[in-house]
Amino acid sequence: MAGFRSLAYQVRDAQNDRALRRHSLRRCLERFAPYGHRATWWHLCDRHGIAPEDRAADPLRLVAALEELEEARAVWLEYERQFAARRRREKHDGLRRPEWAWGGSGDAVVRCADPGVRPDGTLGEVLRRLVRALESEPGTACPVCGEQELRWPASGAGHGPWAGAWAWDGPVCAGCGIVVPRPALAELPAVGAA
Repeated sequence: MAGFRSLAYQVRDAQNDRALRRHSLRRCLERFAPYGHRATWWHLCDRHGIAPEDRAADPLRLVAALEELEEARAVWLEYERQFAARRRREKHDGLRRPEWAWGGSGDAVVRCADPGVRPDGTLGEVLRRLVRALESEPGTACPVCGEQELRWPASGAGHGPWAGAWAWDGPVCAGCGIVVPRPALAELPAVGAA
C-alpha cells in the first residue's frame, strides 16, 4: 500500500498520464482528508478549478491542490507531534486528566456534515484555527469559525458511518458545517436546539 509521500510523488511525476496523477491525488485523501474524503475532494476541486469527475485534469491544478493538502497535513502532523510530546511530559509528571482531541492520522479532523458545506479558507488556514482551539480551553462556539449557532441533527439521523462514535456525535456548526465534537464544547447545547 502506497503512503502519502509516494502518492504525492506520483501526482508530481510529469511522466505519469493525467488519469494516474488525478487518481494518485484521490488516493492521498485515503491517507489524509481533513473534512472527510468527499468534502475534502470537493474543496480541492472548487479551490483549484478541477472538475470532480475530470479524469484528464490539468496537471498544474492537480499539483496546486496537492500542495494545499500537503500544507494542511504538515500543520496537523506538527500538532500531533507536539500533543504527543506534551502528553508524555504530563504523564511523566503524574497528570492523568482526560484530554479532548480531534481525529488523528487518516481521520477527518474537521468532518463536514454535508460535503457541500465547508469552512472558508485553505485547508491549512482552517487547521491552524483548529489547532489554536485545541490548545485552549473548550468553548461554547464552533472552534473553527466562531459561530455560536450549533444545530443537532434530527433525532435518529446519523452522519454516516461515524454516527454514534463519541468524537463525531455532536452538533453541526451553522456557519461552516463541521460536526463539532462534544468534548470541544464547555457547555453542550440542548438536543434539538437551533
